[in-house]
Amino acid sequence: MYDLYGSLGNLAVLKNRKSRAINAENPTGEKGKGGMAASNLGPSRKGSPCLKDIPSGATVTLADIEGPGIINHIWITVTNKTTEADCFVLSDLVIRIYWDDEVVPSVESPLGDLFCCGFARECTVNSIPIAVIPNRGMNSYFQMPFRKRARITLENQHANPIPAFFYQIDYCIVDELNDDVAYFHAQWRRERLTTIGKDYVILDNVKGRGHYVGTYLALTTLERYWWGEGEVKFYIDGDLEYPTICGTGTEDYFGGSWSFAKQVNGKTVEQNYNTAYMGYPYYSSHDELIHNDYHNDDCLPMRGFYRWHIQDPICFDEDLKVTIQQIGVGHGGLFERQDDVASVAYWYQSEPHNPFSPLLSKEYRRPR
Repeated sequence: MYDLYGSLGNLAVLKNRKSRAINAENPTGEKGKGGMAASNLGPSRKGSPCLKDIPSGATVTLADIEGPGIINHIWITVTNKTTEADCFVLSDLVIRIYWDDEVVPSVESPLGDLFCCGFARECTVNSIPIAVIPNRGMNSYFQMPFRKRARITLENQHANPIPAFFYQIDYCIVDELNDDVAYFHAQWRRERLTTIGKDYVILDNVKGRGHYVGTYLALTTLERYWWGEGEVKFYIDGDLEYPTICGTGTEDYFGGSWSFAKQVNGKTVEQNYNTAYMGYPYYSSHDELIHNDYHNDDCLPMRGFYRWHIQDPICFDEDLKVTIQQIGVGHGGLFERQDDVASVAYWYQSEPHNPFSPLLSKEYRRPR
């Protein structure tokens, strides 16, 4: 049996696999072909470290790997703007991953959101499967096994060319994979205005056997008062009216409590945090730099959260649906809210999978 997951506990065990890496200088990962491009310093001296000037509207293939194999690590960085007046690159770039010659993606998300950086903005994320390190160093350690083929693409839906895109995909070649090894999936969604009394759907239409492993939530609050009373629900294997698993509140699901609050000079202030399996890495009510000397301080509050079900995966045999309520509390008690909610769901399942709903256009992926 292949041990897919690295740990200190098995670090000394010999690995029956071959290590490879794909980047701009070695786009096929071929053995003995890394770093061959020449620069002004000479051959094999940092001659082609990135993809340059990706045209608007273009889709580039980052990797096309013959299996069986396992992607162990993905690192990406890119400029966050192409002109002084825009800052939407992280939401305008779309990353997709296809397994075993499938024609619809198993992973589809704006680039930033997949790495827990919603709102087209980077933030520091310090967790086990996702780490974002200053400045915009985006890392994924989700294990991504494949049997026949792995294909990763990047679509530039931005209005301008992307001047420089750096990446490296670290993977290994193996002899075979066990029948019980599932495929990685991730799907982005958004409702710019949720419906009163109707739960926001993080994930549905999942058929087959698998396990849910994580949630990223990007919340823009549109109403006053505390926003985090909504419960996260998991409808498993035929659940209809009521779920099998229902949490106790939004901040509870992300591991916090009591509104993440502390008192600072008599004012209640939410606290950000990063931990191995759950975090609240991003909060802002401040707009991006629009011109050299102009900032906008009346932006709607934006909050980003992650929750990894690594120690507590949500297992399903037939189907899965995941939702979250929009419930707040104010002076009059609990009330139904309407907010702007986006999310990425992360899960493993057997293939084939149901096709995703169409991705929203770039204008409707951008922050308010």
